[in-house]
Amino acid sequence: MKRRSLIIGLIVIFIDQFAKLSIDNSFFLGESLPLIKNFLYVTKVYNTGASWSMFSGMLNMLIVISLFAFVCFIYYQDMFKINMRNILAFGFIYGGLFGNLIDRIDRGAVIDFIHLKFGTYNFPIFNFADIALVIGFILLVISLWKGDDKHGVKSHRRHRRTSR
Repeated sequence: MKRRSLIIGLIVIFIDQFAKLSIDNSFFLGESLPLIKNFLYVTKVYNTGASWSMFSGMLNMLIVISLFAFVCFIYYQDMFKINMRNILAFGFIYGGLFGNLIDRIDRGAVIDFIHLKFGTYNFPIFNFADIALVIGFILLVISLWKGDDKHGVKSHRRHRRTSR
């Protein structure tokens, strides 16, 4: 399961890095292009922090946290059943972690470019690695909720029902 998750992670990294390189070479910092007026824009920014620019300027800490998280997820993956949802969940998480980690190490900041506007509200600008992380974590939560971890609550309930 790990090998398949790592392959998916590599695909996510490739897509993420290709998109960021394209944006970095095509846009000036702060330049914005409307794709769907008043909703979706491509806006190039450098984020020196994490989500919503938290921990801005704490580059070394974010690098260490990313590497530590990767090691934890590699270990934790063995505690999950082998199925497509879990393979995708971990693959997206690995790809998202390393997509942003590459930027932090290479540029000292993450390139964000997907900009959503809802009326007067500007959602924080993000990238494909961020999307992969969110999808990966959602899939992981669904797996936990469904009992797809090897010691899941759902499998425990099934066992209790059949023993009556």
